Amino acid sequence: MGKPKKSAAPCRIVVCRDCCCGSPKVSGDHAAQRARLRDGAPVQISKCLDVCDQANVIVVQPSTEGRAAGGRPAWFGLVNDAEATEDILAWVRAGGPGVAPCPDILDLYAFKPSRRVRDAL
Repeated sequence: MGKPKKSAAPCRIVVCRDCCCGSPKVSGDHAAQRARLRDGAPVQISKCLDVCDQANVIVVQPSTEGRAAGGRPAWFGLVNDAEATEDILAWVRAGGPGVAPCPDILDLYAFKPSRRVRDAL
């Protein structure tokens, strides 16, 4: 009998929760946001991603399928309300980077961090 087939990894969500993101400095229910995101994908809590001017920061990592299709991590900042969280979650459930087109509404939150910051993640 052959080796069992390795299942493809889903999208992964990285949520910055350190000096600014997820703190009282930034409005929003941070615990509820994390819990809601966990309903759609694995969530990793990160130390400071060094883009504090964009707090709260969420990075959507592509799934195995998305990465194979050329998907790259998508960075979203100022995600401080439940509607933005739901928009990100809907995109992740649809397949995320490389699989599903990013909804136009997420253009309001998307940003490109410096190469130094991207490489650290």
